[in-house]
Amino acid sequence: MSTLDQYEQSLLDSLDNEEWESVDNLEDEKLKYRLYARIQVQEQKLNTYEPKAVSPPGTTLEEILQERGMTQAELATRLDYSKKTINEIIQGKAALTHEVALALERVLRIPAVFWNRAEQLYRDYLARVKEIEKLEAHIDWLEEIPCKAMIKQGWIKPFKEKIDQLIEVLFFFGVTSPLEWKNIWEKKLSFYFRKSQTSDRHEASVIVWLRQGEILASRVNCGPYNKNKFQHTLHQIRSLTRAEPEFYKDELVRLCAECGVAVVFVPELPNTKVWGVTHWLNQNKALIQLSLRYKKDDHFWFSFFHEAGHILLHGKKEVFIEDEKTTDKKEAEANKFAADFLIPSKKWNEIKELGFYRDRTITEYAEALNIAPGIIVGRLQKEKKLKYNELNALKKDCKWI
Repeated sequence: MSTLDQYEQSLLDSLDNEEWESVDNLEDEKLKYRLYARIQVQEQKLNTYEPKAVSPPGTTLEEILQERGMTQAELATRLDYSKKTINEIIQGKAALTHEVALALERVLRIPAVFWNRAEQLYRDYLARVKEIEKLEAHIDWLEEIPCKAMIKQGWIKPFKEKIDQLIEVLFFFGVTSPLEWKNIWEKKLSFYFRKSQTSDRHEASVIVWLRQGEILASRVNCGPYNKNKFQHTLHQIRSLTRAEPEFYKDELVRLCAECGVAVVFVPELPNTKVWGVTHWLNQNKALIQLSLRYKKDDHFWFSFFHEAGHILLHGKKEVFIEDEKTTDKKEAEANKFAADFLIPSKKWNEIKELGFYRDRTITEYAEALNIAPGIIVGRLQKEKKLKYNELNALKKDCKWI
């Protein structure tokens, strides 16, 4: 017994004999059950990336004519349509229009809604088949996309067939084909890619990472962006640096969302070497995306305030991507903003002139500044006042992604 037959039978069996006996026009009602079961099976067939064959409504029409002993010619006469039109509908060559559906309802006592739905499913199926044929030409594009890493992170589902995997990746990006992907993303990031001189695979990995940030940011309910409120909130966030990561990671997201800034944490993909990005999703919502690449609080907080600097200092049309090769003027401005916001220049001049550093000294300065001691250690290391293996015990781990 086929799946369709089983499904039809399960619906027929759902009513016991007594219920069937109470129904007028019993055979008509059973036929309706059978036909609607068929519609549900057809819908299930379409609910896949590569749909299984869906028959035209004409196939069902032909079966009903055979059951009732009615010829196509007789049906054509009853409907007041030509025999050619009826034959083309049965073969799937001509569409079963709403007008024909209404006529069939009167002649065959089968609701027009059934015929309309059957026709819609068949046309959807034909459109999907045609679309898949077009996408076959883009299968090689998948070689650029880090599908294994995306699957490992749970960002996309795995599929055995390449065409299914391609469609899944297109769903992830929210585009209809790789051509739209290139138009949107490569143009959007062309300045960064020219500057970094990266390979196609590296570019695709960065784009995937950015897209995942957009997806997560869409789930962050933000108020409209308020520059003054964001500036004020940054002082409150600065004091969070002394808290434990389990607390501040959620509080940071909440406070920024109130100001119109979505903060998301997205693990880096292999070979991207990107630790942060800032751009505007729309005129009232900015995005700060962090990868936690170095997994320590000094780098985390500097990265956050660096991205916050871009929001406050620079325009809404640019995309700022931070990696090992980022060195232009605006990046220098964001670096200075973060450095001075965390440790005011006057206090920093005092610290860097000490010449000798101990845990206790760093801790006392951190308490006075109301910041995490690891931030001071990280800056001393960056400016070569400390070696990179010194006083790292004062840094906290950031490993929640």
